[in-house]
Amino acid sequence: MIGRLAVFGATGDLTARFLLPALAALRHAGHVGDGLDLLCAGRQDWSTDQYREWAADRLGPSPSEDADAVVASARYVRCDVTDPDEVAAALAGDGPVAVYLALPPAVFPAAVVALHRAGLPEGSRIVLEKPFGEDLAGAQELNRLLAALVPEQAVFRVDHFLAMSTVQNVLGSRLTNRVLEPLWNGTHIAEIEIVWDETLALEGRAGYYDHVGALKDMIQNHLLQLLCLVAMEPPITLGERDLRDRKVDVLRSVRPLTEEDAVRRTRRARYLPGRIGDRDIPAYADEDGVDPGRGTETFAEVELEIDNWRWSGCVFRLRSGKALGTDRKEVAVHFRSVPHLPFRHGGAAVPNVLRFQLEPEGLSLDLTGTGSGTDAFTPLTLTARMDPPPLPAYARVLLDVLTGDPALSIRGDEAEEAWRVVDPVLSAWRKNLVPLEEYPAGSDGPPAR
Repeated sequence: MIGRLAVFGATGDLTARFLLPALAALRHAGHVGDGLDLLCAGRQDWSTDQYREWAADRLGPSPSEDADAVVASARYVRCDVTDPDEVAAALAGDGPVAVYLALPPAVFPAAVVALHRAGLPEGSRIVLEKPFGEDLAGAQELNRLLAALVPEQAVFRVDHFLAMSTVQNVLGSRLTNRVLEPLWNGTHIAEIEIVWDETLALEGRAGYYDHVGALKDMIQNHLLQLLCLVAMEPPITLGERDLRDRKVDVLRSVRPLTEEDAVRRTRRARYLPGRIGDRDIPAYADEDGVDPGRGTETFAEVELEIDNWRWSGCVFRLRSGKALGTDRKEVAVHFRSVPHLPFRHGGAAVPNVLRFQLEPEGLSLDLTGTGSGTDAFTPLTLTARMDPPPLPAYARVLLDVLTGDPALSIRGDEAEEAWRVVDPVLSAWRKNLVPLEEYPAGSDGPPAR
């Protein structure tokens, strides 16, 4: 396990909300101890004591002993991550280091160049948050810069969705249950929905979100990763090469979207004023820090098809929206109807839908049964709840970084293939070929077409 962790952007929201609690969880589980050298770097002109006070405040009024220990172990330095001399001074020390860039994606290229010029000890690793680049060309350039810095095996393009136990359950359910695999194809499945709808609105994230939008923030990475796990062929092993090879196969098989396809098969929208529970939500365009002229979407939907033997005839619908009336975070597998119902008075059977609930964790299957007589159909739902995961998602991410296991990180060619899928949509949206619709906050989204 690597002994040094350097977090650049250590005064940001990502570090406060996820990385520091993740380190506390790793300490609690016995994966890290006092031997981990934790360097926290930011642009604020703070002392280490000031940083520790800030971190303790962000961790809440009643932190655990493990959280206290993480805060006490942190060393803070002021550093411009784009300045090679300041980066070299911050990283001075013995042994390899894991460098976590908890920074806006636009800063990644300059930060990687500075790290290259500063020099990293052999065996070091670099961690980047999504999105990886702004488009395909940007991802290719970022990969070129990373390749000059460290080997591909030492690059961790992290997507914490892949570390969620419920997301891993999608793959686990497929590969460990013989009853599913013979049906897991377009012959038996008509449509698969991959949905991340949330009641949360902007929540003060305009500085990031207004430059990204729902398509880049959720679909280009998180939901395409779920698509890979749902649609991939069974890998030989779950080692990093086998698993990531099969994921790339899926992305390469996604049918390219033309401009006409983007008009017919994609939607974008943003929320108007509304009410969610007891909260009054302003229009997205009126949120603090938003530039209405950018036309940033808070709702995105993309319909894809996969050109291979297994998935011929199946539609994959990826959707994500903010400020909606209900949270819906799931993978819903819609099976085709049976070819014949041998009942005297007909009627309609409930379509079979297998749902992997992502948050909260769960699994359900919609079936049809018969009631008091052979002509009465009764909807049945089988449900199961998952045990809480041993580690939160970001703790699993950090553990993989520290131990050097890249299986759940995004490989360079995989990041590029994901942009290949999304780039035609972005192009069509920039040309205003797809109208920017609107929906009231607290609703189900834009009206159905």
